[in-house]
Amino acid sequence: MLLVILAVLILLLIVLPLIGYTIWTLLSVAVVGLIIGGLARLVLPGRQNISVLATILLGWIGSLLGGFVGYRLLHVSRFPTVLLEIAAAAVLVALYSGTAGARASSWSSLPQRRRW
Repeated sequence: MLLVILAVLILLLIVLPLIGYTIWTLLSVAVVGLIIGGLARLVLPGRQNISVLATILLGWIGSLLGGFVGYRLLHVSRFPTVLLEIAAAAVLVALYSGTAGARASSWSSLPQRRRW
């Protein structure tokens, strides 16, 4: 009986808060990635044919890279760091959309099968 109570307490006090913290972290990362990736796509001219998930991931990676460069390497304040995060995400989006366009054009150059 004492082991059951101990197991329930461990579940309530350790496991559930960790699950909540993990979900909160994933949601925060998705929101930051969407905002930074969206701003990066707005900075770039033209249309980028990439998905929302790719925008979120590239925005998140750009945010990490720009934050590292801004805070750790250049030691600048928050606003220049945000600009660096957007610039890093814009470079990643440009590189990814360029490779995605190349893949799409290589698929379209393949001979098409005719249907009868």
